Formats: sequence, C-alpha cells, structure tokens
Amino acid sequence: MKIVRFLDDGNKLNYGIDLGDGSAKVIHSDPLAEPPKTTGTTATIGRRLSPVQPTNILCIGRNYLEHAKEFDGGGAPQRPILFMKPTSTLNHPGEPIRLPACSPQPEVDFEGELAVVIGTTGKNIPREKALDHVLGYTVGHDVSARWWQHHGGGGQWVRGKGFDTFCPLGPVLVTADEIPDPHNLNLTTTLNGQVMQKGNTKDLIFPIDELIAFLSQDTTLLPGTVILTGTPSGVGGARKPPVFLKPGDEVTIEVENIGKLTNPVIASDA
Repeated sequence: MKIVRFLDDGNKLNYGIDLGDGSAKVIHSDPLAEPPKTTGTTATIGRRLSPVQPTNILCIGRNYLEHAKEFDGGGAPQRPILFMKPTSTLNHPGEPIRLPACSPQPEVDFEGELAVVIGTTGKNIPREKALDHVLGYTVGHDVSARWWQHHGGGGQWVRGKGFDTFCPLGPVLVTADEIPDPHNLNLTTTLNGQVMQKGNTKDLIFPIDELIAFLSQDTTLLPGTVILTGTPSGVGGARKPPVFLKPGDEVTIEVENIGKLTNPVIASDA
C-alpha cells in the first residue's frame, strides 16, 4: 500500500492510504506503531507531509560506481561510507529547499536517492534477515552544500549535508510487500524539466540488505530510521561547468513504483 502522512482540510494530522485522487483512506495511527488499519473514513489531502517522521537519517556516500568516479576518479569504496543528516533537515513534498545564507553561492547540489524506512527494531541483523526489518520505501533527496561538504566541515560531511530543508522525503511510503525487489528500480532526477540523473538500484555497490547488516553492527536501528542509499552519477557539482541550485529552480526526483518528489528552490530566509 501507499501510505501518506498529511494535513486534511481541517489542518488535522492524519496517516492514510493514498487513493491517488487527492484523498486518502484514513488509518488509525502511525504505521510505525502498529500495522495499518483503516478507520472507514476518507479525507482530503490538504497538505502532503513527508510520509515518515524519522528517528535517524543514515546516509550512504558514493554507492554507485559512476558517481564515485565523477568527482575525483575514485573507485568503489571498500566498505559503505556513512554520514548522517540531522532530523531537522526533514522537508516535505512541494515545500521549498532554502539555500543557506552562510554558504558561498552557488554551491548547493541535488542528489536523488531511494530511501529505505526501517519498521522494526534490530541490532546485529544478519544479511539474510535484513529486508524483514524494512517497513517500506520512499523517494529521498540528499541536498548537499558542496563547499561546506568538501572544505568547510573539517573533513566531515555532516555540515554540508545538514542545513534546514536539506532532506525532502515523499510523496508516499510504499510498503515492502509492494516492492519485492528494491534492487531493480529506475531513478531519475530532473532540474527545471531537464534530466540530470538516471540510474537503477541494481547498480548499488552495497545493496540494501548488506547496508542494513552493516549499519546494525553493534548499533540499534530504531523504527523510523531512514537510510538514504546513495545517488547515481550526474550531480551538478561534477558537471563542467558545474550546475548548482538557484532560486526559482524546481527539482523532481522519481523512483519507479514509488512516485515523484518535487521541491522548488528559494533563497534563505535569514
């Protein structure tokens, strides 16, 4: 099922099953708390929110070989490259990505990704059991401030990845039963209607089950943990000349069988 988190036309927070016509069958509670059960009522989707309120946002860098090559010619990493985004980066479908005032402009880049949502607590999860812990999948956007990532963060990526609005998620959470093979999904990023990234999750260097097993080593993965699995090649910062986001732009990321996540870009409100 396609689960949506939304405000109805009375501004009440709901979870529901997206009917695809601007309305949803309301479910009793957060699907992370209990299996979805409908209330028997239907509500209009007034404002669509990220389909999950993350407990943690774990991100994998350079997980497509061509992307690993495009910045510095490097090959596949020996093990997953992990960084984190603060939960305060969370952004919603249709809501603006704000270019941070503290950034040297222009430098903010797009990275379309498949996002995995953990549904059940796990630690030291064996790879063969890893996908059993997945509630579902959504579309993720790892917005990145490149100067802060590469030069302003003391060698760490979190600063460049961690500004407000830098993690749009949505438009729905598709439950794992509807995506039996998450390792064969087409992914496309368009900027103002122009295709910038095209990839398929079959090209992940570290597949999802391996990532979950790796991330859970001596580490508890909580329900609501979002794992951004990496971005394919074609990001703006690696292009010649570079293509960075500017006010007035619109970015759309589409993952096959999940949907399209669109966000406009605006200047900082600082």
